[in-house]
Amino acid sequence: MANLIPVAKTVGANRMVPTISIPYPLGDPSTPEKEQWKLRYHRVGVALTALETPIEEQTVFEVRI
Repeated sequence: MANLIPVAKTVGANRMVPTISIPYPLGDPSTPEKEQWKLRYHRVGVALTALETPIEEQTVFEVRI
């Protein structure tokens, strides 16, 4: 999981899941608690899928919500 995908690519990360922001990578404090939970749950799910997915080259996994 990375806030700055270009930096993650530069340092050689092979699986990258975009996060929301630097101070709050998995949430947005301006949203209600239920919305926060939904955002976090979804992004962690995408990250787990990224770990299970066989890849051959650097891959950025898309987060849709």
